[in-house]
Amino acid sequence: MPYFDAASAAPLHPVARQALLAALDEGWADPARLYREGRRARLLLDAAREAAAEAVGCRPDELVFTPSGTRAVHSGVSGALAGRRRVGGRLVVSAVEHSSVLHAGEAHAAAGGTVTEVPVGRTGAVDPAAFAAELGEGTALACLQSANHEVGTEQPVAEVAEACRAAGVPLLVDAAQSLGWGPVPEGWSLLAASAHKWGGPAGVGLLAVRKGVRFAPQGPSDERESGRAPGFENLPAIVAAAASLRAVRAEAAAEGARLRELVDRIRARVPELVPDVEVVGDPVRRLPHLVTFSCLYVDGETLLSELDREGFSVSSGSSCTSSTLTPSHVLRAMGVLSEGNVRVSLPAGTDSADVDRFLAVLPGVVASVRERLGAAPAAAEPEPTEELVVDALGKRCPIPVIELAKVIGSVRVGGTVTVLSDDAAARLDIPAWCEMRGQRYVGETATPQGAPAYVVRRAV
Repeated sequence: MPYFDAASAAPLHPVARQALLAALDEGWADPARLYREGRRARLLLDAAREAAAEAVGCRPDELVFTPSGTRAVHSGVSGALAGRRRVGGRLVVSAVEHSSVLHAGEAHAAAGGTVTEVPVGRTGAVDPAAFAAELGEGTALACLQSANHEVGTEQPVAEVAEACRAAGVPLLVDAAQSLGWGPVPEGWSLLAASAHKWGGPAGVGLLAVRKGVRFAPQGPSDERESGRAPGFENLPAIVAAAASLRAVRAEAAAEGARLRELVDRIRARVPELVPDVEVVGDPVRRLPHLVTFSCLYVDGETLLSELDREGFSVSSGSSCTSSTLTPSHVLRAMGVLSEGNVRVSLPAGTDSADVDRFLAVLPGVVASVRERLGAAPAAAEPEPTEELVVDALGKRCPIPVIELAKVIGSVRVGGTVTVLSDDAAARLDIPAWCEMRGQRYVGETATPQGAPAYVVRRAV
């Protein structure tokens, strides 16, 4: 069964498995003890730290291991903000950061700080000039991911890092998605990553803090990991994480080029094979193994279930696959279609034949889901009216857009359709539908009863 969700968790690399098993025998003792078993464990921990630091591009004494990538982000954000509290309480982040960064920002705001989100363009990248403009007085910390976890877009880290340097603001880079593919550009002050993203075991993160960066670890202090990651080190997992990071880096150039060709095939063929599809993310400045596309008139949860039935494990940022019924904050910030969203992220070693079979299966799966939802637009009626109202209240994605598509031909060119919808995804998906179908999105209003209403003017 092809596993196409490496951006969530990559399969355990063979080197990680070998190192883990070996370290279970040799690295079970407390590395803080002076007897021989402790010394042996300490040698393994030091070697792992040196290997990880070499891959990150920092000194070994600047890097600590944490229980997860999320913990690394939370510790990095809180420690840097606390260390610079005299400067101010302002945190600047991009609007498409991983939820771990945004949650850390929420905690900071709840404690009295302020958080500024820098918007992104339609490809998902920030404008370095716009980011630099937010680095004003009182800014204690800036955060920017190296590459996006949902659409694969690489961020202009080097340019933003230079702007941060000029403003005297430390930059924390979440490198979880990119570190296995290569080092992050110079200029960052703090860096966080997670081992299970590159084929290491789950439960290991790393946090690097450059010398000279003001940093005050929060929470109870501990003598381990420089006081930045309390608790007994999971040494076998740490050894496996460092060994696998070195291994995937050695393979990154060749494997990245191979996977990029497969992703290019998906990016080109999906819009040809499936009508009404939007491929999102930067087509050039992107991770080599990841592609995301969204399908009109499709229930994302059903689509993923049907692909799973066909033997393909993929993920989604669609609101229909979420318990919150709100679209992905990444897709929302980009202003792209969210319904029927599919993220394909290929693990190392993916066979070309599996990609070809995915492309062969996908059109039938999408057509089946659309048919089940009654998504085939009705034939255009004679144009009898200037305006129509579609009551889609209480109906979830993609039904409001399907009903809009069915009636748009029933108004004259220049006429309007008003869609009443209380589904949060409609705020994103109706404008995206208009752009894809050449119609004009007028804007959002409200009925006298307060129900959200979205006005579309027929242009073609």
